[in-house]
Amino acid sequence: MPDIVIKKIKKGGHGHHGGAWKVAYADFVTAMMAFFLLLWLLSSATEEQLQGVSNYFTPETISQSESGSGGILGGQSLAEQGALRSEMGAPTVSIDIPPVKTPEEMAEQRLAEQEDKEFKEAEEELRKALESSPDLQELAKNIRIEETDEGLRIQILDEDGTAMFPSGSAVMADHTKLLLSKVVEAIQGMPQDISIEGHTDAVPFSTVTGYSNWELSSDRALATRRELETQGLASSRFAKVAGLADTDPLLPETPENERNRRISITLLRGTGDRPAVDGETSAPAQSGTPSTEQGSGQESGNSAPSNRRPSFSVPSNR
Repeated sequence: MPDIVIKKIKKGGHGHHGGAWKVAYADFVTAMMAFFLLLWLLSSATEEQLQGVSNYFTPETISQSESGSGGILGGQSLAEQGALRSEMGAPTVSIDIPPVKTPEEMAEQRLAEQEDKEFKEAEEELRKALESSPDLQELAKNIRIEETDEGLRIQILDEDGTAMFPSGSAVMADHTKLLLSKVVEAIQGMPQDISIEGHTDAVPFSTVTGYSNWELSSDRALATRRELETQGLASSRFAKVAGLADTDPLLPETPENERNRRISITLLRGTGDRPAVDGETSAPAQSGTPSTEQGSGQESGNSAPSNRRPSFSVPSNR
């Protein structure tokens, strides 16, 4: 009997019976889930949040060079100068850096700060002296202290019937001398030069000899200078003594008011000893000399020009 040979052919399984497609399908589903999650996040985000995301992926670049390569043969770019920036980037913030001050400018700043401190201390000392003295408490209303561009101005004026000088006279009252003594105590240790101006009201005043408000205001200013010097101020500190008559009223709307009759004592800003500059020694500023020009509103010495009307000035040693 012949041998019977039986061949069994083993066929491989179809592709759909394998696991490769499952991996691909899982990747697809994951990608779709991430895509739809991104769409949901974008639809629920605010404009500010979207701008922040945009700025994160488009940062600005900072460049100090102009267009072109920057070399000798770098040429020029057809585009706008400077580094290009994204329009979606965050807005830039510019900060102004103050220029570096020179030693002279720093000295001027130290001088101004020192003077402001001295002025405040002198004002406080004078006010305390007026408040602590029973004889001066009633006269506190007759004195005004203020800081101006010109310097520290101390004004002694007529108030509530209390006159600093008798009417039409340059003879100083005793209570005026008492006030001036306290002024000297407050400013004697300060280095600034001093300007004295006499003022009157607009009430017409004249004598048969031609003596008018111009001469009266000048004589009262001179009397104030003499009293201040008698009280202890050095004569070299007086830069100007002038009479302005009724040209610079304290109350312009009522030029005949009694408060327009006053004496102005000003410590001139920027005069006196100056702080030392690096590499230099401290030297006092040149003190002004008393003004002797008539009809001039320009202050003598180192004081700044005044915008006031022309004044009648007389020598301080008269």
